[in-house]
Amino acid sequence: MGAAYASLFHEMDPGCVSLLAGGQRYEKLKKEGLVVNGKRHLLPITTPENNHPPSDFILVAVKNHHLRDAIRDMAHLVDDHTVILSVMNGIDSEERIGAVYGMDKILYAIVAGIDAVRDGSVVTFSKQGKLFFGEAVNQTLTERVKRLHALFQKAGIVYETPEDMIRTLWWKFMINVGMNQVSAVLRAPYRVFHHSHEARELMEEAMKEVIALARAEHIHLEEKDIQNFYPFLQAMSPEGKTSMVQDVEAKRKTEVEMFAGKVVELGAKHGIATPVNMALYRLLKAMETYT
Repeated sequence: MGAAYASLFHEMDPGCVSLLAGGQRYEKLKKEGLVVNGKRHLLPITTPENNHPPSDFILVAVKNHHLRDAIRDMAHLVDDHTVILSVMNGIDSEERIGAVYGMDKILYAIVAGIDAVRDGSVVTFSKQGKLFFGEAVNQTLTERVKRLHALFQKAGIVYETPEDMIRTLWWKFMINVGMNQVSAVLRAPYRVFHHSHEARELMEEAMKEVIALARAEHIHLEEKDIQNFYPFLQAMSPEGKTSMVQDVEAKRKTEVEMFAGKVVELGAKHGIATPVNMALYRLLKAMETYT
């Protein structure tokens, strides 16, 4: 996802965007760049040690287990005027970043409907989906949200600013908990969920546990919100795969801790049973170890 957006910004203005990387990743990106939809993008790269001027806008698009390092590494890029947008999965990356740099730097965001597939440093996507972002509440748009509207429009990024961004964040969390995890256990492309009632049923059962937790957290999420996901699912390429399927197939660490792990943690907090997510957690942790 980060590569997809970086390529769109680079197409708009090659001088406006850079990547933050260190160590072997820096050397690889410096040599190979990013290949997105068959086009190579040789973006400027800054390291955590570079004396690089602060950034107006930072887009955080890393895996959950890399977030701690990313927060540390971007310290020299943040000043009083920086806006930070996390398009990571889960419901707590904003708070983790804000705990270090201040919540006044943070906007909330999720992306729905993108079908990006990564193979090493090569990324392909046919649908960019839609970026939902904004303040926690957006009854009136703030100046920084308006500035990003103008930037995204210029870069050709499809976006929307919902009135209740926290609800939207939980809606995407619900989708990931069901879609990503069940697809990963089944190693299933989207076409399986287009046609298999059983796969959709298991996905929905995992999602319903999130809805129960959302109500306990005073988030307005309902079972009809599951149906609101299906137009996005049907638009996905039948042979496309979630990021979690890609992680399993590439034998990379998954983000199960921020999905089922978080659901089980919140279930224990509120005294709400989460048996489907407990089973998914155990299955995915076993798959990380033995596949």
